[in-house]
Amino acid sequence: MTHAMLKGSNVPLDAKAVRSVLRWSPGQGVPDVDASALLLGPDDRVRSDEDFVFYNQPRHPSGKVWRLGKKRVTEGLTDTIQSDLAGVESAVTRILLVASADDVTFDRVPALRILLYDAALADGEPLAYFDIKPETGEETALICGELYRRGKGWKFRALGEGYSNGIEGLASDFGITVDDSEPASAGNSVPLPPEQPAASGLPQQPSQPAYGYPPESTTQPAYGYPQPASYAYPQAAPPQPAAATAQPAYGYPHPVPALPDPEFKLPPQGPQFVGR
Repeated sequence: MTHAMLKGSNVPLDAKAVRSVLRWSPGQGVPDVDASALLLGPDDRVRSDEDFVFYNQPRHPSGKVWRLGKKRVTEGLTDTIQSDLAGVESAVTRILLVASADDVTFDRVPALRILLYDAALADGEPLAYFDIKPETGEETALICGELYRRGKGWKFRALGEGYSNGIEGLASDFGITVDDSEPASAGNSVPLPPEQPAASGLPQQPSQPAYGYPPESTTQPAYGYPQPASYAYPQAAPPQPAAATAQPAYGYPHPVPALPDPEFKLPPQGPQFVGR
């Protein structure tokens, strides 16, 4: 039998483990909602920050309370906390079931409801449900309900208590240490250059220019940057071989040979060359 809860009412739980399902209707302008849990001791405070189960710490160290995560169902979106009530430490007397929206008020979250299921039944009907209505419309965090000990068993109470200062304000009221320091953005961090090896006495090779930066005078000019001044002057023409020994270039006229010596005479011819 499913119990429809009113604010302040309670119902006993026979289940040894329960799923507390936070459900809402998505839409344009509707914020994302997160479910979390705080495990409280007899003084109504957490024993340490580890007693806060939320998206950055989804499982309690005891392993008895954990966050199952979000799902899309026919009725809307859900975020779920599961609690193994039979195994929860005796020092824990209450488990607060909390909903939070990141700096957006809950008057923009339609059809907000918490449903409790027997975790041993995969497709069972809910044990109880509670429709949560913000009282002022300015709440950015809500205590939807609580699981609490009564004798040897557990009960669920519907609460719907709101906080206008978000999950941080709610958590700090129950003893959670909230760090207000702003973490450095990973996108703005600049990596340090690698360390250079110590001088070893060996001759060092000149470094190559960094891509995109002008080269130093000892390196080759980087592509796309103006050349050093020495490159702006014409280079000296290489020495040419002597004309007497050079071969004529292909396609150019051959040099004119010198005129024969007028005093030059053929040597006397032998009888074999005399005409017959």
